[in-house]
Amino acid sequence: MKRSTKKNTRRTFIKQHLLSGAGTMLGIHSVSSLLDGEPSKGMDIPTLPAHSPVSGQQQPQWVKWPQWDIAADEPPVVEVLRSGVWSRAKVVEQFEAAWAKTIGAKACVTTVNGTNAMICALANLEIGGGDEVIIPPYTFIATPQAVLQTGAMPVFVDTDPETFQMDVSKIEAKITPLTRAILPVHIAGIPCDIEAIMKIAKKHKLVVVEDSCQAWLSEVNHKKVGTFGNAGCFSFQNSKNIPMGEGGAIVSDDEQLIDRCYSYHNYGIAHASMVAKHGAGMSMLGTKLRLTEYQAAIGLAQLKRLDAQTTIRANNAAYLKSRLEAIPGIIPYKLYDHVTRVSFHLFPFRYKKEAFKGLPRAAFLKALSAEGVPCSSGYTTLNTQPFLANAFQSKNFKRMYSSKMLDINKYRERNHCPQNDILCNEEAVWFTQNILLGSRADMDYIISAIEKIYKKQKILRN
Repeated sequence: MKRSTKKNTRRTFIKQHLLSGAGTMLGIHSVSSLLDGEPSKGMDIPTLPAHSPVSGQQQPQWVKWPQWDIAADEPPVVEVLRSGVWSRAKVVEQFEAAWAKTIGAKACVTTVNGTNAMICALANLEIGGGDEVIIPPYTFIATPQAVLQTGAMPVFVDTDPETFQMDVSKIEAKITPLTRAILPVHIAGIPCDIEAIMKIAKKHKLVVVEDSCQAWLSEVNHKKVGTFGNAGCFSFQNSKNIPMGEGGAIVSDDEQLIDRCYSYHNYGIAHASMVAKHGAGMSMLGTKLRLTEYQAAIGLAQLKRLDAQTTIRANNAAYLKSRLEAIPGIIPYKLYDHVTRVSFHLFPFRYKKEAFKGLPRAAFLKALSAEGVPCSSGYTTLNTQPFLANAFQSKNFKRMYSSKMLDINKYRERNHCPQNDILCNEEAVWFTQNILLGSRADMDYIISAIEKIYKKQKILRN
């Protein structure tokens, strides 16, 4: 396999915001380099004396991302080039059909990215100004931004720190007469308690759009996530387990919903059932979110290796989890009982500094990076970030909501998520999906590095 020589420049939000709070990130360089399989550079990193990195073990050459096979992947892209048809056409349709079949959904429409897939799905389920949408705080900024872009108000439900997912037991307390939808996230590729969420949604007559942007092939009771709700949204951005540079998709068993989404993503021009309902022409408000033929050609090639790579990640994650659980203060994610497959975009665990005699997480992360293991503390507390106040101060939001609802201090009180605060500011640690494509020896190296830090914690504190 070969890969791009360009550095991953994904997500300026990470560069701008994930460093907030002392020691919450390894540094800007670490985020962009994690998928290149590199430890952080340019930092004051505490090192352990003698035999560093891990004694007696070869430091791994971590799998770099994205990967491709020139012989298999280049010809379809060249074919698109030579065709002269580069915008949405037959290759995009082939990918949509293939993805719907893979996921087990009746219909699929692609978009320019996962963020706009969520915006498109929400908008065409008539979620908008004056509505509240329940979301988790432990997610990428795209989730609340998608809600805000529709004019709706995000309502945060605290995180279950054991699973890193939205705490389902706290959802109903956040439902108000304005609540119209739940936007659950299968963060890290680990399924949330989606069956319980669907029961709550049915009880309260709420729409469910699944943010499955990190969860390709993940399953609950052998049913793919993204197919439980009214719609499921996926991302194919460069860091994702199906990379095509940028890209997204909406899947659903509601074919009329997909027809509306298709029309929306193509300037509102009527499509399929929309023609019968409204006639040909520009029948609805829309925009341009079309995927290109190039992206679809890359996606079809990546899709062929997704299943095998997912199995490798899952096997390595299970082994790593079983070994890390034996180290005091290292608490890997838990799975809900009915989870039958996990795609593992991330491998998350909690770090308890008490077991390391008070060694701060920042020092632990820096030491682990010094041992040659790429790692991150992950997300910041989204419910406290300034983009919310910025949205609330806009003319559009002032027209749609009362001054009481837009009071940012009262909003933050209503949306306080104490468990998520602890997770983001003190405990969370990640490995990215490319690390899980390594060998068993690579997993052993990670384990040995953490064991070494645990044994030498006094040196690091001093």
